[in-house]
Amino acid sequence: MAISRLILTATLCAILSAGITTAGITNGQDRPVFSAKSDLVVLHVTVKDKKGKYVTDLPEDAFAVSEDGHRQTIRFFAAEDSPVTVGLLIDSSSSMLPNRERVIAAATAFAESSHPDDELFALAFNETVQAALPPDGPFTSSAVALRRAVTRVIHPRGRTALFDAIAAGLEYVSHGRHERKVLVVVSDGGDNASRLTFEDVLTKAEASNVFIYTMAVVDPLERDANPKLLRKIARATGGEAFAPANNAKIASVLQRIARDIRHGYTIGYVSSNETRDGSFRKTRVTVQTRDRRALVVRTREGYLADTLSPPAPAADPATPQGQAARD
Repeated sequence: MAISRLILTATLCAILSAGITTAGITNGQDRPVFSAKSDLVVLHVTVKDKKGKYVTDLPEDAFAVSEDGHRQTIRFFAAEDSPVTVGLLIDSSSSMLPNRERVIAAATAFAESSHPDDELFALAFNETVQAALPPDGPFTSSAVALRRAVTRVIHPRGRTALFDAIAAGLEYVSHGRHERKVLVVVSDGGDNASRLTFEDVLTKAEASNVFIYTMAVVDPLERDANPKLLRKIARATGGEAFAPANNAKIASVLQRIARDIRHGYTIGYVSSNETRDGSFRKTRVTVQTRDRRALVVRTREGYLADTLSPPAPAADPATPQGQAARD
């Protein structure tokens, strides 16, 4: 499967007015357009100390980046709490029925904890994937508007097309205007209705520039639940997977994810490997401070390099076919 490259280009050259078109959604608004001869590989990096406290005051020269063991030159560095485009992918299959109100309240708390200039959206999914916001306003910065939209579309029933939903989320978030892009998946990890496989969506995630966080909301009696798949997807993109001990903690976990998103660094480099062979490139970020304190660094494990083939068309979430996940 040909997948588009994990890239943003090197220089912000203009802010142009452009329409957003995704899954039938159009909305004219300003969005940044990046243009340069060289392509950046973009990494989102979170740094904590041994006590789990965010470390947010590091200069660029504290960071070193390598790809497949080869040192890379940092071309772009940002450490401020900058806005993001972030989407909530909320499982609305029958297994989520007992937690409907709790998840809606948690989504609102997440929005309230986010940057005031974030672009927010939500997708609900069971056998199909449904956008919560209307076509003439696919993003919002309002917690009230997001709650209203999520309440309208979250009516748990039917089976689960998790993989189709993640693919749709990757497509949707790509049309946001902010450089940093995040998906937050709330599900039990089960899939019994997607036409895409787990391998398909993992490949799409590895080839994207999107940070994915996951939260497993598991009913002990649900046989299709598979939190392990959620962990794999989060780890592949440099995000984090959560599995609250009880569902009363759903809101606090989403608020923690919102804080994590706001306390990261963005690093870009131009790969010294110019070969476009579709291979997986391993990335590593290390941090060394003047006081040489011990730090915990989290970023994506790597990315899929582009091939010379054109990108595959996005999956149509409206017509999923039953295809169970391979563990």
